[in-house]
Amino acid sequence: STGLTEEQKEFQKVAFDFAAKEMAPHMAEWDEKEIFPVETMRKAARLGFGGIYVKPDVGGSGLSRLDTSIIFEALSTGCTSTTAYMSIHNMCVWMIDTFGNEEQRHKFCPSLCSMEKFASYCLTEPGSGSDAASLLTSAERKGDTYILNGSKAFISGGGDTDVYVVMCRTGGPGPKGISCLVLEKGTPGLSFGKKEKKVGWNCQPTRAVIFEDCAVPVGNRLGAEGQGFSIAMKGLNGGRINIASCSLGAAHACVLLAQEHLTVRKQFGEPLANNQYLQFRLAEMATRLVAARLLVRHAARALQEGQEDAAVLCSMAKLFATDECFGICNQALQMHGGYGYLKDYAVQQFVRDIRVHQILEGTNEVMRMIVARNLLQA
Repeated sequence: STGLTEEQKEFQKVAFDFAAKEMAPHMAEWDEKEIFPVETMRKAARLGFGGIYVKPDVGGSGLSRLDTSIIFEALSTGCTSTTAYMSIHNMCVWMIDTFGNEEQRHKFCPSLCSMEKFASYCLTEPGSGSDAASLLTSAERKGDTYILNGSKAFISGGGDTDVYVVMCRTGGPGPKGISCLVLEKGTPGLSFGKKEKKVGWNCQPTRAVIFEDCAVPVGNRLGAEGQGFSIAMKGLNGGRINIASCSLGAAHACVLLAQEHLTVRKQFGEPLANNQYLQFRLAEMATRLVAARLLVRHAARALQEGQEDAAVLCSMAKLFATDECFGICNQALQMHGGYGYLKDYAVQQFVRDIRVHQILEGTNEVMRMIVARNLLQA
């Protein structure tokens, strides 16, 4: 809570309490049975967590990027996978709120902020992951509709969610030919692939999303034609802060689990906590966590204030926090010894759930490219 306002400390406390009471007791079951915890997320939405940085006139909480980071970090201590989906949902609602017209905002945002409906972000394709500007999903305009064809891969919530924010090609090759359409579940021609079997993130479904001659009203386009790639990237700046914040929460939880285990577990006639090597490793874990948290919060402020270097700071924060926090969780598992590898112990689930954070919202290799390009151009 260091450096936070009294109001931010209250947000944090509410989120920590919700994580401890409503998420942590069910985390293992949601993972094992692959349950998408819709009702729990709707309870979170009643606390204002369904549209945290969305404007209040359409049901959002109107909070800052830093407030959002604090909330997602706290929620992630209860279930990282569920919180990570909520962060993607929030990003989608923000994109509609920010780039949609008044009719679109009032049509989609209220039911998304309440989590009566859920949203998915559709950018990645089977043939275009890091090279997102080469996407092939096409939308051909015919009168007042676009005819959408193509497919998206690795879509969080795919098949179970209600609203799909889709990046598609309405013009020529490259980023300037991409537009953004909002598609609703039940649209003829919209279908889904099989539910993917994943290492972690098991309490949120992941499927391919397939478009076969889907007729989408022109009125469902966010922004102008050709603005889609810019919308996608601006969404991802916030998404990178969000997913880094989820990593902070997982690492925070794992430091506490390691601290407890070292105190309780005895080897060679004394608690592991008396072993200086393990003391040093725990100290390093806590130090790396605080360093990552400071960078994430700095980037969140920069994004909120529209600073010139906000995008590169978001990339730095995502790169550093997701790498460091995975290392922290993995070290916590090691400290548990064989117990850490059992599913009876929460530490292994944090390790599995956090690993993908180094891949999504832009791989950490791409984050390095963004930072390096910024340095070399400067």
